[in-house]
Parts: sequence; C-alpha cells; structure tokens
Amino acid sequence: MVSLENLLAFGIAAVILIVIPGPSVLFTIGRTLALGRLGGLLSVIGNSLGSAVIAAAVALGIGTLVSQSIILFSVVKYAGAAYMVFLGVQAIRHRHSATETTENPVRLTWQRQILQGFVVGVSNPKSIAFFIAVLPQFVSHGEGSVQLQMLELGLLFSVLAALCDSVWAMIAGVAREWFGKSPERMAGMSATGGGFMIALGAVLALTGQRHLAL
Repeated sequence: MVSLENLLAFGIAAVILIVIPGPSVLFTIGRTLALGRLGGLLSVIGNSLGSAVIAAAVALGIGTLVSQSIILFSVVKYAGAAYMVFLGVQAIRHRHSATETTENPVRLTWQRQILQGFVVGVSNPKSIAFFIAVLPQFVSHGEGSVQLQMLELGLLFSVLAALCDSVWAMIAGVAREWFGKSPERMAGMSATGGGFMIALGAVLALTGQRHLAL
C-alpha cells in the first residue's frame, strides 16, 4: 500500500498537473461542444477508464516495453491520433444533427460514447510516458509491492482526472446550451468541437517521443 504521505504528495501533484489545460481537457471540451453535456461526461468516463488501463499496464511493466519500442510506441501514438481526427470529422459531418436534441445530437448510444472515450484514453502515448516517469517517484520499496503501489497511484490519478475533466464538461455544456438557442449557432458549435478534436489529433501525431507530457 502507498504510504499516506506519498499518497497526499502525489494527489497534490496530480491535481496541479490536471487543472492545467492539456489533451484530456481539449478532448473533453471538443466532445461536449459536439455531443452535448451528456456526451462530454460519458467521454470523460471512457477516457478515465482508458487511463486506468494504461496505469495497470505500466504497473505490470507493459508500459515500459511499449515506451522503449519505437515501433510499438509509434503505432499507439498514430492510431490514437488518427482516431481522434476521425471523431472530429464525424462531429463536423453530423453538425446539423445537433439541432435535433441537446442531449445526444449524433444519436450515439451511451455505451458507444464511453467506448470512444476509452479508445482515446487507452491509446494516449502521453499517459504512458507520464505514468512511467512520475509514478516511480512516489513509490516506497518499504511499503510493500511496488506494482500494487503504482497501480494505486495510477487509479488515483484517473479518478482525479475524471472529476476535474467533468467540471470542464459542465462548463462547456453551459456554453453549448446558450448556442443551442439558434440552430445555426448549434451547428457551428458542433463543428467547432470537431475542429478541436482534429487539431488535437494532429498535435498528438506530430509530438515527438522525447517531448511527451500530459
């Protein structure tokens, strides 16, 4: 088990890092603008689940293997970036559907929205690099299994990220509701959300392996 001192220190460091707008925040805002508040929150859940899986993989040593293999790392990076761009394009294509309902404009099931967020979260190479670089710094060899401690810290990070990203989803949802008073503005807002995701996908694809950071 992680010591209380290390747990608190990591929690503070994680919150400071999380509140700084990064890829997860931009993804959440983009999804909320495109799909509505519910879509944004479901995407946050999926993204956090994907992050938790990465944390588990890092704890088991799989993350280190991926990060040290240029081929595997590149496959993960470009697959995640391509999927992000795909979601953005879909949001733009279906932007006029946003005028039909403010809760689920593109008519995706809640399971599919969570799954899409999960795919983005689990294919984020930045999370792999972050967990590998940061988690070991808060692990004490005298507190039991190192793998278990890293898993606990990774799960804590995922929970904190989900809470913080949910706040961004709520804020973006308020903005979307205001724009929703006009069909034209709503379509434009959904297209903007799609643009956010396309731009983020491009940034992730162009980010070098040595410069990865959340």
